[in-house]
Amino acid sequence: MLHEFGEPRAAADLMLQALERAPAWAAGFFRLGEFCEAAGDLAAAADAWREVLRLDDGDRFGASLKLAAFGLMPTPDAPPAGYVESLFDAYAPTFESALVERLEYRVPGLIAEAIQTVRPQAAFRHAVDLGCGTGLMGECLRGRVSRIDGIDLSHSMLQKAADKRIYDRLDQCDVARLDLRVAPVDLVVAADVFVYLGDLGPVFARVAEALEPGGLFAFSIERHANADEYAIGASLRFTHSRAYVARLLQEHRFAVLRIDEVDLRRDRGEPVAGLVVTAERSREGMHDPLAAGIDLLAASALRPQS
Repeated sequence: MLHEFGEPRAAADLMLQALERAPAWAAGFFRLGEFCEAAGDLAAAADAWREVLRLDDGDRFGASLKLAAFGLMPTPDAPPAGYVESLFDAYAPTFESALVERLEYRVPGLIAEAIQTVRPQAAFRHAVDLGCGTGLMGECLRGRVSRIDGIDLSHSMLQKAADKRIYDRLDQCDVARLDLRVAPVDLVVAADVFVYLGDLGPVFARVAEALEPGGLFAFSIERHANADEYAIGASLRFTHSRAYVARLLQEHRFAVLRIDEVDLRRDRGEPVAGLVVTAERSREGMHDPLAAGIDLLAASALRPQS
C-alpha cells in the first residue's frame, strides 16, 4: 500500500523489517529491490536482486534480468527458463483478458494478415506455433491449416490451449532450446515470443531446418533503433534491431517477403513499436533478395507496408 500510494522508501523500510523475520524469502527480496528502484536507490536495489539470485538458483523472479537492464550484469542470450515458466503459469488465468482487452494486443491478427497478403490462396499442410500460449495465434490460422502443432514452456498456458481444441499436438518446450524433430513443415509462426529471447540465431537455425523449401516463417519482434543487436528493457522484455533480424534471415537462407512496422500493443498507455516479418525458406537455386547484403532493407521493395 505504501508503494502504491507513492512512498517507496517507506515500503522498502517495512519490507526490510519483514525480511529480518523471513531472511530466506526470495520473493520478498525481489519486491524490496523494486521498492528501492522506485525510491531511486539503485545500489540497494541491486543488492536485493543479488540476494534473490543467492536464494533462488532458478531465478524464477527474473532478478538477473533486472540487473542486466541496469547494466549491472551482461545481457543474457535468453531469460531463465524458470522465470518465463513461472510468469506465464501465473498469468494464464487472466492472460487473454489482460492482453487483448486492456493492452490492445494485436499480434496474431497482424501476422495472419501478413500471411494472407503474401499467400492469399494458400492452404498449409503442417504449421508450428512457437510459444502458442492460450491459442490466440492458432485461432487465426486454424481455418487454413490441415495440421497445427503448438509449443509453449508454460503448462498452464498449454492447458488453456488444449481446452480450445485448436491444435493437433501440444508440447511443453523451451523455445530457447527448441528441437523441431518433426516432418518438414510449411509454416512456422511466433507471435510475441522473441521478446523472451535475446540471441535469435539458434531458433532461426532450427526453424530453417524444419521448414521445407518455400515454407513461410512469420513472426513479430519489439524493435529498437540503436546499433545493438538486442537489448533488454525495464519491462524485462528483449528488443531487437531490424538490421540484426535481417542479417540472421540472410544467414539462414530466408528471403524476406514483407516487413511491417506496427504497434504491437500498449504498455502504460503508450504504443509498443515492433515489426511483423514474413520470410520464405529459400528454394533450391532461387534468387535471395538479401544475398547482396542487409543494406537492401533500405530498398523500396522492403519499405514498411501498411
